[in-house]
Amino acid sequence: MTDSREKALALARGAVDARLAACAQVIGPVASVYWWEGATETAEEWQVVFKTAGVRYADLEAHLKDAHDYETPEIIATAVVRGSAEYLAWVAQETAIPENSGP
Repeated sequence: MTDSREKALALARGAVDARLAACAQVIGPVASVYWWEGATETAEEWQVVFKTAGVRYADLEAHLKDAHDYETPEIIATAVVRGSAEYLAWVAQETAIPENSGP
């Protein structure tokens, strides 16, 4: 989640350009109600859903923490229980770690 559509699109584009996500979807605005620093807050936010392979999660999380302007950005992973073999293969292919990037 982030507080503007422009920031959400920048996070999405940055992760896809870095090949940390095969695609990203920006959803919003959504109304968020949450507890923060001793009070209930309400905000209009945009959610970004990233499609990545499990082996790329740590790199994607690090990228998002570095790029995000929230003190505690919402970064969570949800398991894919099922998906079409073709789509999952595409995600894996688009987020594969380049062979020449190792030590």
